[in-house]
Amino acid sequence: MKTKWKVTIGVVALLLVVGLVIASVRISQRGVVTVQTGKVAKEDLTSIVTASGEIKPKNYVDIGAFAVGQLSSISVKEGDRVKKGQLLARIENTQPEADVNSQRAALSSAEADAAASEASYKASEDNMATMQAGVDRAQSDLDKAKLDNDRYKQLFSQKLIAKQDFETKQAAWDSAVASLAEAKSKLVQAKSQLLQAGAQNNSSQRKISQQKANLTRFADVLDKYSSYSPLNGVVTNLPMKVGETVVPGIQGSASSTIMTIADMSVITSEIKVDETDIVNVKIGQLAEITVDAIPNGVFHGHVTEIGNTALVRSTGVAASESQTSSNEAKDFKVVIAIDNPPDEMRPGLSCTAKITTATAKNVLAIPIQALTTRTRGDLEAKPKAGAVAPKMTPTEEKASKEEVQGVFVVSAGKANFKKVETGITGAQDIQVLSGLGDGDEIVTGPFQVVRTLRNAAGVKVDNKPPVVKPAS
Repeated sequence: MKTKWKVTIGVVALLLVVGLVIASVRISQRGVVTVQTGKVAKEDLTSIVTASGEIKPKNYVDIGAFAVGQLSSISVKEGDRVKKGQLLARIENTQPEADVNSQRAALSSAEADAAASEASYKASEDNMATMQAGVDRAQSDLDKAKLDNDRYKQLFSQKLIAKQDFETKQAAWDSAVASLAEAKSKLVQAKSQLLQAGAQNNSSQRKISQQKANLTRFADVLDKYSSYSPLNGVVTNLPMKVGETVVPGIQGSASSTIMTIADMSVITSEIKVDETDIVNVKIGQLAEITVDAIPNGVFHGHVTEIGNTALVRSTGVAASESQTSSNEAKDFKVVIAIDNPPDEMRPGLSCTAKITTATAKNVLAIPIQALTTRTRGDLEAKPKAGAVAPKMTPTEEKASKEEVQGVFVVSAGKANFKKVETGITGAQDIQVLSGLGDGDEIVTGPFQVVRTLRNAAGVKVDNKPPVVKPAS
């Protein structure tokens, strides 16, 4: 045999052997899935809820108008600091001010009349006292005259005195009786004058009370034409100008709000937290706040308020007041008090808050993407080909559809599903409470494989980083 044929036969034989080897390898690897894996390890975890919102003062007041009219003066400008009770603005008040001045004049006149009535009443009291003294004196004179008359009458009957002396004493007694009657008549007249003066004085006092009440009412009306600051703060909004007309009591009307005063001593971040995260947020939890307008600045604070009413995300209206809220995402309002806010922080600035809801030190953790779910039916052994699966009862069928949370643990070239209990969730990892041990190798990707991988499937581990193609 020629050498050329020997070489050809050898090459063909070698190719046949290589083909058989490759075929046997492919057959042995049929059904094997390429996966990426990671190790269960201990680490520190921090659970964070992130939400966006805006900066707001804890306490602010919209200064509204209490009367209709033109703004005649504004004593402050936007950004000014004001004190409680400070005059902020005035509405044109010519008519109410005239009413107050007129009422003050009427009150002064009534007080003058009351003073005259009071003087007349006191004079009547003094006159009555004088008349009463006259009656008492006349009564005393009468009593003395009666004693003298009785004694002289007895002496005259015994013929011890002259008739002329007796008649003199009797005339004196008659004169005393007349004097007493006259004094009593004057006393009655004085009482009548006192009652009249008292009635006039009471009338004057009632008139004063009425005039004072009217003055209070007119002064209150006049006071509503001036706006005063109800708190110490900063003018954060001043939409009105001098000469513009303001009106009271119209909700949401631009002409009913003169300005806004904010108490900047306590600044808060008011954020909207998703309904799936709100159960983890608690009063007092620490937070970090970043403000879009203040780059590279991180501010610290703590949760002070948690809303109980769900807000529809698209409208901001309470879910209980919305007709379509059941199909829309909902948020809850959370207020975070900012510690030591800088002076440049202003109400209305957009912000993002990260609330630390839980921490765990040196705990077993796995990548979040490794966690998956399977039904109990998926985890049970399947009948062999051609075998008839036994019919399940309703209870068994319901149990087979129950979902189980777990991961795939790689061992001896197979991926076995293992149920796990989890704890807090960090940025990329999640805490494992039970089901895994430190150092266990688990399937972490690709994502589609983790979703579809079957229990006890053969796997091939490939943890090489993906090759990045150079840009063309």
